[in-house]
Amino acid sequence: MNAKGRVHKFGDNVDTDVIIPARYLNTASHKELAAHCMEDIDAQFVNKVQQGDIMVAEKNFGCGSSREHAPIAIKASGISCVIASTFARIFYRNSINIGLPILECDEAAREIKDGDTVSVNFDTGVITDETTGKTYQAEPFPEFIQNIISKGGLINSILG
Repeated sequence: MNAKGRVHKFGDNVDTDVIIPARYLNTASHKELAAHCMEDIDAQFVNKVQQGDIMVAEKNFGCGSSREHAPIAIKASGISCVIASTFARIFYRNSINIGLPILECDEAAREIKDGDTVSVNFDTGVITDETTGKTYQAEPFPEFIQNIISKGGLINSILG
């Protein structure tokens, strides 16, 4: 599995209420959630994001409430992968459960810039900033988690 896209960069402590504000949690529509993804931190995010783009953040990404809506909104917006220094544990697991690839790599999260083009090899954990040519090493997912992600989430991996 691989991903490649333009980076949308965020800082520390991006909580789930910023990722998808609580006022939009009354819908189960992934498309509707995506339409409001990140709007309280970057009102133009949904207009800038393209299918396959990559989100990069620093420490404690996805902190706050345990809502699955947050990784769903990110994935439905077109983001193919989130790279961060660290993730809130519940966000980390929710992301895997819905099939959103996430990687922890502090050096990459600090050095990669907004607008850079980044590629990710999920089999090896290698992150390449194609804009600068620098590579970073994240811990690759074990095969069973790669299977969950490739099938679009935990339920699909069990049923399919």
